[in-house]
Amino acid sequence: MFAERVSKETPGASEHFRNQNVRYASHSLPLCPSPTLSPMRQVAITGLGAVSSLGVGVPALWDGLVSGTSALGPITRFDASGFRCRLAGEVKDFSAKDHVPKHYRKAVKIMARDIELAVAAAKEAAADAGLITRASLPEDGSGTTTFTSDRVGCHIGAALIAAETQELTAAMATAVRAGAAPDMGDFSLKAWGTEAGGEEGMNNLTPLWLLKYLPNMLASHVTIIHGAEGPSNTITCNEASGLLSISESVRVIQRDAADICFSGGAESNVNFMRLIRLELAGRLATTGDETNGSQIVRPFDENSHGSLSGEAGAIVMVESVDAARARNGRIYAVISGIGAAHSPPPNIPPFDQPIRDADEGLQYAIEAALASANLNPSDIDAIVPRASGTPDLDIPEACAFEKVFGSRLSQIPIITMSPNIGDALSGQGGLMVAVGAKAIHLQMIPARIHGGTPRAGILAGAAQSRSANLRHVLVCTGSTGGQNAAIILSKSS
Repeated sequence: MFAERVSKETPGASEHFRNQNVRYASHSLPLCPSPTLSPMRQVAITGLGAVSSLGVGVPALWDGLVSGTSALGPITRFDASGFRCRLAGEVKDFSAKDHVPKHYRKAVKIMARDIELAVAAAKEAAADAGLITRASLPEDGSGTTTFTSDRVGCHIGAALIAAETQELTAAMATAVRAGAAPDMGDFSLKAWGTEAGGEEGMNNLTPLWLLKYLPNMLASHVTIIHGAEGPSNTITCNEASGLLSISESVRVIQRDAADICFSGGAESNVNFMRLIRLELAGRLATTGDETNGSQIVRPFDENSHGSLSGEAGAIVMVESVDAARARNGRIYAVISGIGAAHSPPPNIPPFDQPIRDADEGLQYAIEAALASANLNPSDIDAIVPRASGTPDLDIPEACAFEKVFGSRLSQIPIITMSPNIGDALSGQGGLMVAVGAKAIHLQMIPARIHGGTPRAGILAGAAQSRSANLRHVLVCTGSTGGQNAAIILSKSS
């Protein structure tokens, strides 16, 4: 039996996990816990890169969190007056051309915003790790990289990238036939199509249009720029994408297929199509004329009205400990455990079901991560959760924590980011890991913003930053599709 196997193979797992009768509920199957990470191939975080509405670079993100700064404000990139939600976390004063080699700047023309964020975050992560990659070699190609190209992997979480409205509609307008009124018309599939009898309106899209919107193009550009020719993959599991990508990098390094990997995720939700999707999914708060988004997003508050959109790219360098020490690299934290599981998807409109209790998939993912790290729930010193501010998501998340940690949950500091930067979905997981690693490295809990009252028993209310003894930090998230992921970061010995 699964529980018996856990008890025998992971003697340090929690009593709760080892003794429970594991329920194989439909769509809530726990994955078998990973074997304890081999001390011969331990994996660490050695570089941090981020682009968020708090600025470019992890220092800007961290300083904003520590000071309790919120970057949530009125949307300026387009006219959002027709939306119920008119606030978001925008990355401002940002150009991808500043973050790619000179010879690669023409390629920015075929980068969607998500790709741009990933490329910039990857540059920041490589520089922070002290790496010499193909991107940092002289233009004449001379010099030597830190790792040979076949020992560098790349795993980046991505989303269904939203097309740029002006680019798409300029082509679609050529397939509209005149209507009864001067400003009205009917879209014609015949005029849009290229098959027999079609008028080929879609050919008015730019020739390389599709290359901007394929989810795997985030990893594609990063690998080309930095010469990463080891194992590469793209994971598209909504909010869980970043953590699952980092877990994939851990596995690649453990099996000695690479020594270091670019890993994380990126997504921009500050555009027409994404805002429409999130509003239809009931995830966003109605903001009206409010300009202070920090008071709207209230994690784990049952009276919260929803979340706000954000955009972010976050890449961390996942590296074997032996390789990092051989080059005298800095280790922010060791990845001591990973876990994943699945749940039924969260409620979607018309919300004809009550908010469900504990998210069993998230509970199983956390317990699997604890087992693989050979830790007990009592060993966790802080949690970096999704904490989106949407009750339909937050309440099952909090209940899963209660299942794992019991009454001790009220004593575990929660590190939240959504009141500061909004919800970047696929881009959030990488940020969460970067912040968790930074917290361990500096032994500090950043400040928390909260404009309401979180549910009893969870330490998520407003608080100032403070020093803390952080040995092990849990980073975890569920997702819109029901995927769950958990990673445990530990202090390097």
